[in-house]
Amino acid sequence: MSRKVVRTSKFRHVFGQAAKADQCYDDIRISQMTWDSNFCSVNPKFVAMIVDASGGGAFMVLPLNKTGRIDMSYPTVCGHTAPVLDIEFCPHNDNIIASSSEDCSVMIWEIPDGGLTTSLTEPVVKLEGHSKRVGILSWHPTAHNVLMSAGCDNVLILWNVARGEAMVRMDTLHTDLIYSACWNRDGSRILTSCKDKTLRVLDPRKGTVIYEKEKPHEGSRPVRAVFVSDGKILSTGFSRMSERQVALWDPKNFGEPLNLQELDTSSGVLLPFFDPDTGIVYLCGKGDSSIRYFEVTDEAPYVHYLSMYSSKESQKGMGYMPKRGLEVNKCEIARFYKLHERKCEPIVMTVPRKSDLFQEDLYPDTIGPEPSVEADEWFEGKEAKPILISLKDGFVATTKAKEFKVHKSLLKTTTASAGSQQDNTGVKDLKAALEELTKSINKKNKRRAEVTDDEQEETVTAVTQRATSVWGGRG
Repeated sequence: MSRKVVRTSKFRHVFGQAAKADQCYDDIRISQMTWDSNFCSVNPKFVAMIVDASGGGAFMVLPLNKTGRIDMSYPTVCGHTAPVLDIEFCPHNDNIIASSSEDCSVMIWEIPDGGLTTSLTEPVVKLEGHSKRVGILSWHPTAHNVLMSAGCDNVLILWNVARGEAMVRMDTLHTDLIYSACWNRDGSRILTSCKDKTLRVLDPRKGTVIYEKEKPHEGSRPVRAVFVSDGKILSTGFSRMSERQVALWDPKNFGEPLNLQELDTSSGVLLPFFDPDTGIVYLCGKGDSSIRYFEVTDEAPYVHYLSMYSSKESQKGMGYMPKRGLEVNKCEIARFYKLHERKCEPIVMTVPRKSDLFQEDLYPDTIGPEPSVEADEWFEGKEAKPILISLKDGFVATTKAKEFKVHKSLLKTTTASAGSQQDNTGVKDLKAALEELTKSINKKNKRRAEVTDDEQEETVTAVTQRATSVWGGRG
């Protein structure tokens, strides 16, 4: 008899743990929209969540340390005129966030350090080019100020955000609703899944299809797909019998999947999150109460099931923290922000290690916040690998965060950039008027005080004289 040998992996014992109650964000009315996006975006400074709003769309941005109960009157970002469908923080500037909405627009917002003190209604830039609601956003991983948006008009647009211009418009490639769209690691390819049951690998600047695969999953429910290591593709979908599946593909040989596994019969769409540093893919189902995770390797069967984090509450959305926001001294390899009906709960994925020293095998150099190419250069054809950083001493910004600059003269749409200039001059005028008013009031008060003092002296003198005459008459 041959004994079955368990596959060796340092991630075999990864376990998930929910944060304590005082580390959660409570009393937040998470959006009730049925759209299949993450509804949450997070970076080392802020966590953002799409919330319910009357008469338009809104999302809330909280500093990471503002845990506990959130007041009902806490300010929101509420410039959209219809519900917000997707939000994503810029990977190169932690204060910049993009949002898309049912009002067919994409807006770029700048969040001040320390969070919002008043509600934001005017975006830094407003991008208009879609004719139906916009449900997918994704920033370019290496090029500064390049944003991809996909709408229900089956159009995919690449924007130069600083100029407020649509640089590439792909409106003939997809014949039906786009379910998902994402970049590869260096941003040289785009992967989309579509309601026409086709996976497509696109050249972003030419707007052409390089590879495509029809019916990666037999079922009719939504398919999600992400790039994993070595250019391979991992997709989640449904079988003909509505069983949830996960599959791994080599786009150069799209005929048969490298691996296809059936998971369960739940109806929620599986959202995949891939960590290129560890090779782990996390599958979070909307409406599920669990997170499954697998290790993707070069050896057959390629996709190895590791474990599952389970809880009682179902998830309405999920945020995924970039590697530079993790606590490396606690061997934390991933952190999720799980959205409940009225709460956001951090979930930490940890590799159990006895040593407190930096574990180099768990933390290879990872993508940092510095962009490796500017938007104009990238659209002209320049490729650039991501700039990597070491997490050995915890992430410390060695350079100033990439400033978000808008070329005001080049903006076609009526953006808030012009409005902000007017606001600044208006504020200066208001301050000057206030100072003048204060001076005049002070002068008047001073005169009144002097007059009052004189009147008091005259009154005292008159009273004294009267008293003297009265007492004198009596005597």
